[in-house]
Amino acid sequence: MRIKLTSVFVEDQEKALKFYTEVLGFIKKTELPAGEYKWLTVVSKEGSQDLELLLEPNQHPAAKVYQKEIYDAGIPITAFEVDDMDKEFIRLKSLGVRFKQEPMQAGDVTIAVFDDTCGNLIQLYQA
Repeated sequence: MRIKLTSVFVEDQEKALKFYTEVLGFIKKTELPAGEYKWLTVVSKEGSQDLELLLEPNQHPAAKVYQKEIYDAGIPITAFEVDDMDKEFIRLKSLGVRFKQEPMQAGDVTIAVFDDTCGNLIQLYQA
């Protein structure tokens, strides 16, 4: 058993695709029509190309409530690893990314949290 696909709910798939590719630097892997929406995935330039992140529309009422409650509570929906937190923080800030928590030490790990502009908080970490 292995993880090949995980997802984040997004308010707008096109806006999310733009943010996740143009700002975060992921690569669009799959875009297929799925009714009114799309099966839309991205992969990391730096990681395994077979581990996909689905940019899933939050159109179901339960998804909207879940996403809002998690966001309002300040809980990151997922986490992405970086090799150099200081460099990544400066790069993302220069692209206008809004951080809810600037880099800080948490034991042996450095963490930061940013807003993905699509209804989610995302944690960055450097181990």
